[in-house]
Amino acid sequence: MDPKPTVERISVDEAARRLEAAGADASAAGAAAGPLLVDVREPDEYAQFRATGAVLMPLSVFQLRYAQLPADRPLLLICASGSRSMAAGTFLIQQGFGTVANVEGGSIAWMRAGLPVRTGPPDEGEGDLPG
Repeated sequence: MDPKPTVERISVDEAARRLEAAGADASAAGAAAGPLLVDVREPDEYAQFRATGAVLMPLSVFQLRYAQLPADRPLLLICASGSRSMAAGTFLIQQGFGTVANVEGGSIAWMRAGLPVRTGPPDEGEGDLPG
């Protein structure tokens, strides 16, 4: 019997490494098949600071919009500290999504680690799911 899928727990450094590696792979392959960083905080939190390249899908509307997420890409979920993103990840696993990881420590740990962030109101289209 196959083990029940679970939400993988990864560090901010590991998340950044996976995103960077996928960026290089996507450039070489001409496709964006790598992981997608999904921020589940609310829009006001996202506007304060966010991991560069993160798409926004607030937990308050997550169950209404999760089907818009690409089921064929690994999803890296992030919130402020890791609690809300773990809840969202558990929900996605229950819905049959395959590769789901929770970024432990969330956006706070991301910023403290010196990883790339953006601040202030998002630019038009920033945070939107890739179409």
